[in-house]
Amino acid sequence: MVKRMNGAGGGGEPITPEGIAALREEIEQLEGPGRTEMAARIKTARELGDLKENAEYHIAKEDQAHLETKIKRLRERLRSAVVVEADGGAERFAFGRTAEVLDEGKGAVNTWTLVGSTEADLGAGRLSAESPIGQALLDAEPGKPVEVETPRGSRTFVIQRLVD
Repeated sequence: MVKRMNGAGGGGEPITPEGIAALREEIEQLEGPGRTEMAARIKTARELGDLKENAEYHIAKEDQAHLETKIKRLRERLRSAVVVEADGGAERFAFGRTAEVLDEGKGAVNTWTLVGSTEADLGAGRLSAESPIGQALLDAEPGKPVEVETPRGSRTFVIQRLVD
């Protein structure tokens, strides 16, 4: 199931429900405590004296600009996000689904969830659906080998089982 955050048609950044929740939480943190902390830093630096020669004040103001830019970018991501919910009934490795995947060359089994590129974190088991491996495994059936051309040569993966 797909839900567009902006209500418009067209493409947007695919994101899982968990990813959209984390994005909203990050925005809330930056707009609330983040801005409050920044205002306190600026106030403290301002009290140190002449603003023309006050390095701490200028650094704090620069950090404030970076904070506001980050908030603006995250809000834009939220506006363009397309929430894609996993189809738990599907018998294929789809966006938002989790699977145990055997890397035949290494003999290792990885547990991966297919997510959008901004949510990807391989160390946490979140594989970008836009990566070469993610693209190859997208909609693959359990038990069927999938060959992927990588910069280090061809690799074969087999989805052992869908987890959710």
